Amino acid sequence: MKVFDAKHIKNIVLLGAAKSGKTTLAETMLFEAGLINRRGTVEDKNTVSDYHEIEHDRGNSVYATALHTEWRDYKINIIDTPGLDDFIGEIVSSVRVADTCVLLINAQQGIEVGTELIWNYADRYQKPVILAVNQLDHPKSNWDNTLDSIKHRFGSSATLMQYPVNQGEGFDSIIDLLKMIMYKFPAGGGKPEKLPIPDDQKEIAEALHNELVEKAAENDENLMELYFEKGSLDEDEMRQGLKIGMLNHEVFPIFCISAKQNMGSGRMMGFIDNVAPSATEMNPEPTEDGGEIKQETEGDPVLFVFKTLVEPNLGKMSFFKVISGTLKVGADLVNHQSGHTERLNQLFIMDGKNRNPVDKLVVGDIGATLKLKSTETNHTLHVKGKDVSIKPIQFPGPRIRTAIIAKNKADDEKLGEVLKKIHQEDPTVEVEYSRELKQLILSCQGELHLAMVRWALENTYNLDVDYVTPRIPYRETIQKAADASYRHKKQSGGAGQFGEVYLKIEPFTEGMPEPTGFNVRNKEETDLPWGGKLVFYNCIVGGVIDLRFLPSIRKGILEKMEEGPLTGSYVRDVRVMVYDGKMHAVDSNDISFKIAGMMAFRQAFTSADPQLLEPIYDLEVMVPEELMGDVMTDLQSRRSIIQGMEAKGAYQIIKARTPLAELDRYTTTLRSITQGKANFSSTFAEYAPVPYDIQQKLMASYNEQLEEVHG
Repeated sequence: MKVFDAKHIKNIVLLGAAKSGKTTLAETMLFEAGLINRRGTVEDKNTVSDYHEIEHDRGNSVYATALHTEWRDYKINIIDTPGLDDFIGEIVSSVRVADTCVLLINAQQGIEVGTELIWNYADRYQKPVILAVNQLDHPKSNWDNTLDSIKHRFGSSATLMQYPVNQGEGFDSIIDLLKMIMYKFPAGGGKPEKLPIPDDQKEIAEALHNELVEKAAENDENLMELYFEKGSLDEDEMRQGLKIGMLNHEVFPIFCISAKQNMGSGRMMGFIDNVAPSATEMNPEPTEDGGEIKQETEGDPVLFVFKTLVEPNLGKMSFFKVISGTLKVGADLVNHQSGHTERLNQLFIMDGKNRNPVDKLVVGDIGATLKLKSTETNHTLHVKGKDVSIKPIQFPGPRIRTAIIAKNKADDEKLGEVLKKIHQEDPTVEVEYSRELKQLILSCQGELHLAMVRWALENTYNLDVDYVTPRIPYRETIQKAADASYRHKKQSGGAGQFGEVYLKIEPFTEGMPEPTGFNVRNKEETDLPWGGKLVFYNCIVGGVIDLRFLPSIRKGILEKMEEGPLTGSYVRDVRVMVYDGKMHAVDSNDISFKIAGMMAFRQAFTSADPQLLEPIYDLEVMVPEELMGDVMTDLQSRRSIIQGMEAKGAYQIIKARTPLAELDRYTTTLRSITQGKANFSSTFAEYAPVPYDIQQKLMASYNEQLEEVHG
C-alpha cells in the first residue's frame, strides 16, 4: 500500500442518527476514490462497512467499522458508526480517536434526538466538526427547515459552505461559497461540471460568501487585519481561518450531499484533505496522570487501543491509533496496564472485514493487529521504559438490566466465558454475578442492545438463554432501639452446646454520640461491602462471657446481616452493644455463641421498627418540548420526584429521582410514548425508605418463598 506521511493522514468518524446515511456515504467515498469498483447498498447487504451477519439481519450498523480511502494524495481513515444510541459504546470510542467528526443530518428530519445525543460526545471531546446535510435528493427533503434546526442548535458556529439549488427528486446542483462556483452533477452522480453561479443566485451567493469570509477572518488576528486591509480573503486564507476555527471548536462547516446519488462527497473529501486537521495539528493527547503526549513523528511509538473485536475463527483483533512515533512490524511493546510485553507480528489497515497488511504505521494513523494476549480496549502500548498511559475512554453507564440464565445448566460456565468476550468487544455490556441477588446480571444500553447480545449468544456461540426480571438489591435497617436475649442450648450425648447473649441494637448514623449506660470495653467499626456500617461494642462486665467468644457473637451478627429478617436483603447501619450473657465451663464454644448472637440480633431487629430501603436513581430524560407532558405523567406513575427541567437546543432535560424497581424496561416505555424521540441516562443516587404498603407486600412475598422452600 502507498505510504503517507503524518500530515497527509486525516482521521474522520461518520456520526449521525439512524437512517442519516453514514454507511452509504462511506461506500460512496471509497467508490469515488476508485478503491471499490461498484457501490454496495445497505438493502443489498453488500457494503464494505456493514459486513457482520447481525448487521445484515437488522439492516443497520451495529459495530463501528474502520475503513480508508485515498483522495488527491491524502489518506482518509474513516470510522463508520451505528446511529442508534443503544450502541453508544461504538460511537464514543470512535469519536475518541478521530480528529474530525462528520455529523450527518437527514434533510427530511433536521436535528433529531439521535443527533443531539451523539453531538454530546463530539462536544465533550471538543473535536472539529463538519455538518453534512444528506438526502437532499429525497422528495421530502426540506433545506430551509433543516438549516433552521442547525442554526438553532449550533448558533453562529454553524458555517454555511454550500447550499442546494434544487433540492428534492431533481436535486443535481450545489453552490459552493468558498470557491464561488456551481457544481452540477450528471444523472447518477459522479464528477460534477463546474459552472458559473446563475444570475438569479448571484446576489444570495455573494451575501453568503461575505459572511463566510468574515467567519474565517474572525478566528485569527492576522487574518482579521488582512480582511480589513483588502476587504476580502483569498481561498487559501479562508481555509486557514476555517481550520483555526474548527480546531477551536468554533466553526462547524455545513456541506450539501446526496450520498445515495454520489453527489457532493468528492468536494467534501477535498475539504477534509485541505482544511480538516491531521493528528499532528491536534492538541496533545491527555495522559492518565494529568500530563500530555504530543502527537509527533519523532520519538518512540505509543499506541492507544480503542476497540477490540473477537472473531470466532480468527481470534482477538485490536484496533489502535498511533499516538506518537512510527510503528514497525515485529515491534515489542509493553502494555502499561498489564505490564506484559506484546510482539506485533502483523499490522493491518482495515477496510471492513478486509485486512491490508502494511510494514509500518506513522503517528496519527489507525491500524489493527491480531492476537495480543493481555491487551484490551483502553490499554496503552509503549516501548520499555517509556511509562505512559493515555487517558482512557469514559464509557456511559448502563440504562437497562436483566438477569440471564442458560436454558441448559451445563452451559453455565460457557455462558460466563462468552459474556466476558462480548464485554471485551463492547465495554458498555456489563456482566456481574450478584451473590446478593443470586443472579447473573447483564446490563446494557437498551432493548436493542440486549437483543444484540442475545443474537450473538444464539447465532455465534450456540447458546440458548432466557432473560428474566432481575431482583432489586434492597437494604434493611432499623428506626429505633431494641433489646433481646437468646439462649442456645443443645445436649445430644457427649459434649453439648451452650451460649447465652444479651444485646441492644440501635440505628447508626455518622457522628452520633457514643452509647450511654454501658461500660464499653471495646469497639469495632466495620464498613460493610454492600454499604453502611456495623458498629460492635463489647460491654461485658465481670467476665460473664469470656472475651474469646466475642468474635463469634460478632460473626453470627454479620452472617445474619447478609440475609436480613424482612426480605433476606443486606442489613446496614446498625450498632450493637453486647452487655450480658452466660456461659458453661464445658459446653460453651464458638458455634454456641455464634448462634446465640445471630438469634438475639434477629429478635432485636424485628422489634426495632425495621425499615426496608430501596435504591434510588438520578434520571435525566431528554425529550422534545411537545412530549414533556406525556413523559412527566409516566415518570410520576413510577414514584418519581421531579427535580427540575432545563432547555437544551430544541429539547428539554427532565431531571428526576426514581426507584430502581420502577425502571424495569423504562427504555421500551419511553421509546413507545415518544416514538423514539427521547432518551435518558441514570446514575445511582442513594438508598431511601420503601413506602409502607410496598414494604408489607415485599415481606409477605418473602415469607411465602420461605414457606415454599421449608415446606
